[in-house]
Amino acid sequence: MSVIETGENLVARQPLVRLSSSGACSDSYKPRIVPVRGMPGKVSPDDLLTHVFERTGAAESDETVVQGPADGEDAAAIDWPDGEGTLVVSSDPISLAAEGVGELGVYVATNDVAVSGADPRWLTAVVLLPSADNGAADGDDTAGSTDSGRSLLEEISHDLDAAAREVGASIVGGHSEYVDQLERPLLSLTAMGATDRFVPTGGAAPGDAVILTKAAGIEGSAILAADFGDELDIDPEVRERAEAFLDEISVVSEARIVREYATAMHDPTEGGVAAGLLEVARASSVRLTVDRDAVPIREATATLCEAAGVDPLRIFGSGALLATVPADAVDDCLAALADAGLAAAEIGTVRDCDGSDPELGLDGESITDPIADDLYPLWERADSEA
Repeated sequence: MSVIETGENLVARQPLVRLSSSGACSDSYKPRIVPVRGMPGKVSPDDLLTHVFERTGAAESDETVVQGPADGEDAAAIDWPDGEGTLVVSSDPISLAAEGVGELGVYVATNDVAVSGADPRWLTAVVLLPSADNGAADGDDTAGSTDSGRSLLEEISHDLDAAAREVGASIVGGHSEYVDQLERPLLSLTAMGATDRFVPTGGAAPGDAVILTKAAGIEGSAILAADFGDELDIDPEVRERAEAFLDEISVVSEARIVREYATAMHDPTEGGVAAGLLEVARASSVRLTVDRDAVPIREATATLCEAAGVDPLRIFGSGALLATVPADAVDDCLAALADAGLAAAEIGTVRDCDGSDPELGLDGESITDPIADDLYPLWERADSEA
């Protein structure tokens, strides 16, 4: 395990994502920090293959669709009708959150566009808010207020605006309304961007090297610190440092550099870096061989994961970028990232499957089945004990 430390380089820009203080939650356990794609987890690849990937309207006969829904792919790619470039599109929901939800919504949606080789340019935001019955009445200056005293809508729109400016994207439309059935806000953002070279998740080729930017378990560390820090025997300074990792979720900056070299890029989320690696392998029909000791893991992450009994490679991984790069371009790619002040490491290689199923080879272990995130059992146990 490669342990690195960032120390004072971390700067908290926004408060952690916490549940609303409106009193809408039940007395059972609820997480303070929310995994950016919400609970209780992704639909399985088998169910997607059976019920979704083959039901795409007219896409099958539409020659402009370069990349449609597929296992492991981060975004769709559509050729412009005039043949000039490719439009990249991705949508992501955010639920269960209050403060900071707009910022995270922008980051997770634009990450998927960025790792597909495009600059995020346009955003639409659907914002659904609890209705008057749940304390968020339209026109009531005090209803739905957050800890800062601002209304929930004001807080969300402020964060959407700030994060969109940060990544250089324009919010061009969307929808907002109050919904009786909601107890907390629900956001869904669609990000769009243009590129002359679409980089898929499924582009890894035998002989490529695998690189990872930043470190494993960035988002998961923040969740562990905020949700379980009171129960874990860790130094308060470590907890504070890990909570600040939530401000590093965006990978737009590194994607702009890595895309010049990459054959494939991917945004690891639920299931962590291990799940992200397996998704690249499945999408590319290859075998990824990875050395666990080569994977960068921050000191705070290692401390939290040891205390919680979880694998840092199998907890929410947003904030890192996975990529495969031709072997002769690895040094140039890593040097370009270093020149920009971005940490990265070579962690493995891409090999041919030799007729077998796509797999992740992690220190000799063959992994072919979808990987569940190690944090879900912790939430389930906490909820059962509440």
